[in-house]
Amino acid sequence: MATPDAPITINTNLLKSFSSKSFHLRSPSLNSVRLRRVFDLFDTNHDCLISLDEITRALTLLGLDANSPDLNTIISSHIRPGNTGLTYEDFVSLHRSINDLIFSVEEEAGCKEEQDEADLKEAFKVFDENGDGFISATELQKVLGKLGFTEANEMGRVKLMISSVDLNHDGRVDFSEFKDMMRALQ
Repeated sequence: MATPDAPITINTNLLKSFSSKSFHLRSPSLNSVRLRRVFDLFDTNHDCLISLDEITRALTLLGLDANSPDLNTIISSHIRPGNTGLTYEDFVSLHRSINDLIFSVEEEAGCKEEQDEADLKEAFKVFDENGDGFISATELQKVLGKLGFTEANEMGRVKLMISSVDLNHDGRVDFSEFKDMMRALQ
């Protein structure tokens, strides 16, 4: 296990392979909620620590190559001495470090509203699996299932989630409805 003061050599190509604008939302409130949910999902044994095994399993389920010594080094460097895994605070620190490494390149010029809109479009695409411009209950159920949410087991609950933001009552969430919902969370 690396110590906090020891320099770490990191393969930035590995980190860039994990990069996605959908994981780089600039809204602090969305990041905080998202990080807490991700932490809770990764902590499968609910001991308030994410072990290397738990994070590897979660990343593999999400379709990411998690079998890398570089990745293990990065994660281990954020685990405090005496702990067997990442606390939530360690996880936030790890996220910030990876975020800084991946997105440290100066971002393209543009106003904040344009970037926020682009971030929301990327997040929407995660749920709109067939690319038709709508999030159906089936699509939401698949994504919730991949992320380990128990709500995915009951289509009735998924449909209730859809109807809670479906302003035009067509049974689907369009981008405008998604955007309104996300902005209401801020």
